[in-house]
Amino acid sequence: MKNNKTIIITGTSGGIGFTLAEYFGKKGHKVYGLSRKTAESPYFTTIPTDITDNTQVQAAIRKISDESEHVDLLVNNAGMGMVGAVEDSTKDDIWKLFNLNLVGAVQLMSAVLPAMRAQKSGQIINISSIASEMGLPFRGFYSASKSALDKVTEAIRYEVSPWEIQVCSLHLGDIRTKIAENRVKTTVSEPYRTTFAKVHDLMNSHVDDGTEPLDVAVYIEKLISRRNWKAHYYFGKFGQKVGVPLKWILPQNFYERLMKKYNKLD
Repeated sequence: MKNNKTIIITGTSGGIGFTLAEYFGKKGHKVYGLSRKTAESPYFTTIPTDITDNTQVQAAIRKISDESEHVDLLVNNAGMGMVGAVEDSTKDDIWKLFNLNLVGAVQLMSAVLPAMRAQKSGQIINISSIASEMGLPFRGFYSASKSALDKVTEAIRYEVSPWEIQVCSLHLGDIRTKIAENRVKTTVSEPYRTTFAKVHDLMNSHVDDGTEPLDVAVYIEKLISRRNWKAHYYFGKFGQKVGVPLKWILPQNFYERLMKKYNKLD
């Protein structure tokens, strides 16, 4: 991995994004963090940006382009979770989630691609989730938003390949962050309350026992040193990663029984 990369990371006010920004900043790279809240760190520059507002996104990328000769890496990390029954989710809840997890990421890609085309190089990592590969109970719209981002990632890989631009989805398992505090939570109606309470406690315990954000940074450093990328990479604990190939090979009904047991729904 060459020195003096210009790296743009979204969602750097805390959690994975902050850890990534400091990690690469300490390595000597020029790191810009885009988040609504300013993060105080000597290792990267924060540009306050609401990535759902394309005017702010374009202004942030112009500022970076004015200060840097190249844009080497974009990590679309900003996102939010959402929990609740599909039946109880409102149009506003769903739009808020997709606007950040999908539209915001697309706006960032669109903003950096002109510079990457001009230099005929660049890398884009869209932070996805292992949950994008399956519809999880009481997280259906979160799974859907990340799955939509995955399909956009697959499509854009074809479109930008003439310019040697690499794009991938990095599917994360549970990472030990404060994501549980920032999830959109729908009103849970009476028929679902008992089951939801069990699943909600379980998903929070998985986050508390999750992989450290620093491990994600180390993994990404290794990933961006590779010459040719696959469309999808998976990072997390074995028990979560193994759910992906099992879904591909097991009969659907048998897989659903396993998922019910894993989520304490049996």
